Amino acid sequence: MAKHGKKYREAVAKVDRTRKYEPVEAINLAKETSITNFDSTVELHIRLGVDVRHADQQVRGVVALPHGTGKEMRVAVFAQGEGASLARDAGADIVADDEETVNKIQDGWTDFDVAIATPDMMGTVGRLGRVLGPRGLMPNPKTGTVVAEEDIPRAIQEIKAGRVEFRTDKTANLHIPIGKASFETKQLYDNMATVVETIRKARPPAAKGAYMRRITLTTTMGPGIKVDPVQAQGMEVRE
Repeated sequence: MAKHGKKYREAVAKVDRTRKYEPVEAINLAKETSITNFDSTVELHIRLGVDVRHADQQVRGVVALPHGTGKEMRVAVFAQGEGASLARDAGADIVADDEETVNKIQDGWTDFDVAIATPDMMGTVGRLGRVLGPRGLMPNPKTGTVVAEEDIPRAIQEIKAGRVEFRTDKTANLHIPIGKASFETKQLYDNMATVVETIRKARPPAAKGAYMRRITLTTTMGPGIKVDPVQAQGMEVRE
């Protein structure tokens, strides 16, 4: 069994594993127990009461964080003609409007965080499913990454401003970044409140019983901090 270092053990000692913390207290504790030498990502992990074996109980979508993620997002756009020009003008990092770029991606190059495509390019994008799919980069209308040509600038702007995609994994958990450890408590609170409200509204009609069963806050390589689900669902973005 792997041994944890001194810094991690000291961080864990500050967390009461038997408690479910109220949101502000959990956020402050997450910031305090961040142990990396770099600016850690603060992540929200939510266990949902859904059966992901059924398509009508999958939970997925996008959420725009009011204070962003703290990460510079690299956006690739699959478009041609006027769409490609709009993408370049809007600040796309990669514009895949030629066979050379498409072939490069087909060979495994994915130096970007989000991919956007216009409907007419989905045939081309479909060829890249083997590369994009496993990395969670496949454009999808449900996550707002398949857009009309005229909507390309808006989509790029939203992603770079802090739009995050989410989707339940095989164990009905969501894993969503809500900012950096260097963020102010209020910024992390607002981002967390926005995420929780978005997930609450995304509850599938077919889901039975308790919906948000467990919420945990953590930082990169830091200890998990349990959050009271009831109090979390009562959070509101503060003015």
